[in-house]
Parts: sequence; structure tokens; C-alpha cells
Amino acid sequence: MSSGVAELPLHGGRAPQWLVKRMSKLARAIVGIIVEEYGKEEVLRRISDPYWFQAFGCVLGYDWHSSGVTTVVTGVLKTVLNQEDLGIAVCGGKGRRALETPKEIESLADKFSFTDSKVRELKRASFLAAKVDNAVLQDGYSLYHHTIFITENGEWGIIQQGMNPETKYARRYHWLKDELGSFVVEPHRAVVGRAERCVLNMVAIDSEGARKASVDLVKEGAKKVAYLISRLEGQTTLDEWIAGKGPEVRSFKHLKMPWRINWEILKKAYELQPRNYEELVSIRGVGPSLIRALALISSIIYGEEPSWRDPVKYSFAFGGKDGVPFPVRTKDMDKAIELLEESIRMAELGEKERLNALRRLRVMVEGSEKG
Repeated sequence: MSSGVAELPLHGGRAPQWLVKRMSKLARAIVGIIVEEYGKEEVLRRISDPYWFQAFGCVLGYDWHSSGVTTVVTGVLKTVLNQEDLGIAVCGGKGRRALETPKEIESLADKFSFTDSKVRELKRASFLAAKVDNAVLQDGYSLYHHTIFITENGEWGIIQQGMNPETKYARRYHWLKDELGSFVVEPHRAVVGRAERCVLNMVAIDSEGARKASVDLVKEGAKKVAYLISRLEGQTTLDEWIAGKGPEVRSFKHLKMPWRINWEILKKAYELQPRNYEELVSIRGVGPSLIRALALISSIIYGEEPSWRDPVKYSFAFGGKDGVPFPVRTKDMDKAIELLEESIRMAELGEKERLNALRRLRVMVEGSEKG
């Protein structure tokens, strides 16, 4: 899994129409060349690469360091790919559009000749990715943007973004089917955002014991869970439990046991008897509170401690609204820039447009070298 750190402050407003038009023209030319030269699946690999995605947004002219890079660039790609016959479609979007994702996936059945089974698989992938980033990875960010890129071969990539209303920052999540081993064990290709101190990471490898214990608790039934919670009465925070832990764990003193549990959902989960954590998470209605309660009971009562590690690991800083990003120089970034630069040179654009796009890319690369 790749991960990253970026300053993505939430900005209001919309991208001006004159800019969106030009972004669409550039995006159409660049993506068309990538499909022609490298294939449809390469587009999925590119958009799931945070370095390439950020560079692509800058080349298109949207070099804001804000959360708008995600929403505007994916919106432009949705318009372009759904209009062009490139064998790729985009479903979902920001706010209410995200809720339309299942219906939009269903509409692809005729266009791409998908079987009912394939449609169910794609809808499940969309649903589980959203569930994981909203409930299983509890990092303080609530999703407000969800897009899934789907090829006519049934391959997919997902870009989601969440917001933290208190800090006014956003976090972006990248998924890629080709590199997915499990929806609940290190599933992301990249997580981009500010590093947070208080994160319950139930998709970390280190949370395996807590995941198994959570499933076992559900299979025991609501009465058993209620009894175990009753043993924790009076402990409104984790201070007592954290007191004996190391300094890294002691920093997470604000994570509270959710005393309000949806017992009906817990009973439903008991009746379904999930075989594993992915099946448990797949149950509609299983949300952050139940996930957290099961994780903390698993830790405090049974000693199966979940991971508190934020999946964000490496960083690249960004300039202001009129500046450009300054990513850390890495081999992955070098490859992303090389492919993007080649695609721009080959794209069917006017010489001036090509030069402007390459100039924006060059400024970004030079800036990263200075940073």
C-alpha cells in the first residue's frame, strides 16, 4: 500500500467554467493517448497513484492545494470518459451524486455488456470501499465524495475524499482492484492527508486479532456484548486502560467507548453469523459505533489490541492557491511525471496548449527539487 501526507484545506466555491472547459479538452487528449498507447487499465493505475493524480490536476490548470483538486479533476474525468468511447466509465461524485453510484453502475450493464453478477460485484466494491473509509478506518474524516472508475473489462479504481469539519481539512483515499488483496486488510493503494494522532485503524495488519475477536463477539450475540459492556461501566474514556500502555498509545485519550449501540443491527448480525470480518462489515447498518465498541471490547476484555497507526506515512507539501505543489522526489513520482510528460507530447493538442501544459508540469517538478 502507498500512503501520503498532504495539506488539503477545505475550500468553498466552484471552478470557473472557462477553466473547466480547458481542463476537459486537455484531459480528453491526455487520457485518450494513455488508453491508445498503454491500455484502459493504465488509466486506473494512474488515477490511483497520488503523485500522478496531483500532477495531472496541475497540468490541467487546477493547481490549487485544496480539496477541490479531487472533486474537480474527478468531475472533469467523469464528463470526458462518459462522453468518449474509450471503454472507461465513471460513477458517483460529490455529495448527492455519490448516492447515485449504485444506479449508475447498473446503467453500465448494457453499455459494457456486464452480467448481473458483475454488476453486483462492482456495487459491492463501491459499497465496501465507502464503508471501510467511513467506519472501519476511524480517522476523523467523513466521506462526502466517492467515484469509481470502471473499464469495460470490469476492472475498477476508486477515489474517495472525506472532510474533518473541526480542522477544515480533507483526506483522499485511493483504491485499485488490481492491487487489492482484501477489503479489510491494508486495502488502500494510497491515503493522502494530514497525519492524525487519534486513529482507530481496523484495516491494519496489526488489527487481525481484534478483527477476529470482533467477529467472535457478534456470533456470541447481543446479550454477551451487553454483559461485557456492563463490566466497563464508569469508564467513559480509555484513560484507565491507556494508563499502563506506552507513550505512543497514551496519546489517544479522546477515543470514547460508544455507549449507545444499535442493538437491532447487532441482533441482525448475530442472525447472519458472519464468517469473517469482511462479511461483518458488509452488513448494512454496521457503522462506526458498533465497529468501535467491538474493537475496544476485544482489546480491553480479551487483550486483542487494534492498531492505532494512521495509514498516512510519507508527505509532500503544497503551495498556496496561486502556487504549485512541491511533492517529495521519489521513484514513483519520477515514473508518474515521465508518463504524464510523454502523454502530453503525444496528445492531439495545439502547440501552445502542449507547451503550457508541459510548462506547468516543469514548474511543479522544479519546485519539488527545491523543496
